Amino acid sequence: MTHAITFAEACTDPALFGPWFKGDSWGAWRVIDKALFGEPLTEAQLAVFTHLTGRSEGPTEPATEAWFIVGRRGGKDVKAASLVAYFATVGAEAYGYRAHLTRGERGVVQLLAVDRDQARVCLGYLKAMFEQPMLARMVVKDTADGLELSNGLGIEITTNDRRRVRGRTVVAAVFDECAFWHAEGSVNPDVDVYAAVKPAMATIPGAMLIGISSPHARKGLLYGKWKRHWAKPSNVLVVQAPTWVMNPNLARDGEFLSEAFEEDSSSAAAEFGAEFRKDIEAFVSLEVVEACVSIGIHERPRQSGVTYRAFVDPSGGSNDSMTLAIAHREGDMAVLDAVRERKPPFSPEAVVTEFCGFLKQYGIHEVTGDRYAGEWPREQFRKLDIAYALSDKPRSDLYRDLLPILNSGRADLLDNRTLVTQFVGLERRVARGGRESIDHAPNGHDDVANAVAGALDLVLVRTSSQVVVLQTGFF
Repeated sequence: MTHAITFAEACTDPALFGPWFKGDSWGAWRVIDKALFGEPLTEAQLAVFTHLTGRSEGPTEPATEAWFIVGRRGGKDVKAASLVAYFATVGAEAYGYRAHLTRGERGVVQLLAVDRDQARVCLGYLKAMFEQPMLARMVVKDTADGLELSNGLGIEITTNDRRRVRGRTVVAAVFDECAFWHAEGSVNPDVDVYAAVKPAMATIPGAMLIGISSPHARKGLLYGKWKRHWAKPSNVLVVQAPTWVMNPNLARDGEFLSEAFEEDSSSAAAEFGAEFRKDIEAFVSLEVVEACVSIGIHERPRQSGVTYRAFVDPSGGSNDSMTLAIAHREGDMAVLDAVRERKPPFSPEAVVTEFCGFLKQYGIHEVTGDRYAGEWPREQFRKLDIAYALSDKPRSDLYRDLLPILNSGRADLLDNRTLVTQFVGLERRVARGGRESIDHAPNGHDDVANAVAGALDLVLVRTSSQVVVLQTGFF
């Protein structure tokens, strides 16, 4: 291998990444491969570059950051894997990353994915690339989440956890599908990881950070980078391109794309057209939620003479938590007293038993829950002398009615980071016909938020006559 091999050349070299990028369908990517590292473009390539970036002049030096906003099935994962492999091998020599490492210091090239499944996809591409003889001889150790190489660098492909960045020297980083990142305890995981990785790259001149993702709502790190740098000359390169430009093979399947746009034009415009969604907005701001939080109060004990209400969100699957929230009313304030969350895996029967015991500590003998959970939770709670009332509101309506309570500061919330994260992560969507819904973002969760919204609704919005109570026989 030689430092003279550029990334664009590596993507056409049969001994490196060429087998993954054969054919004319990768033409648009080939222009980006060159522009990313400041290589000169031909007149025809400059026209493509202008179409993809909104910039009339091509770059003359490598980007410090690049953000590729590309439609689904546009080749993002395999391109991300090839970039990681290049940075750790040929690129490390070309840009002298190792020269800036002190003795005993290991540099890391990281790919941070949206979830474990996406990480496995990218890891599969990466390890297949390192089966190429020229790269295979560099592998010292094959690890569960990457590779250790003979040049002293390592590759890590993992989920978007800022803790994986701290304490490392990162010579290059790729954020995969960063518009859809979610992390427990983090309101803005994309921003948090970005803030953690930039200092980790500070001692490596020429270290590059690349985000590759389909777009989502008009919020977050990817949208912020697009808004600031799209179509503007900068060392931050922003590419925005629909699937059919980056993968012309899909454009030949006109029926597939037509059906996608007919079924949900807003979703298809984002998924395949690479447009940020205009029909999705943030539900509530972090500032509004935090203003309702009583700092340092994680649970309130039972008080005599107070009537408590409770709402439960039964687990709907192996990825969902089972949650319980207890609240009471003080004047025109809804006060949250306690929250319980049990994450999978767990025994549903054991959790119901635990929740029933906890409810009785607050003198509660009736809990309200989602009517779509089926008969099972109702039967289990009844066995333990807790009536199960059916909520007359779906979760979207609970959130809608909660918003003015939060905005007016009439909710007194506990200091619970998961709750704050889930409230701020909710999204307001407008479907065809103007129908509005509020729910968690893709890959997100709202189990705690749903239980709390239900409990606050019970004590401040609804009366008992608005709740359908199942006949139990023991009241």
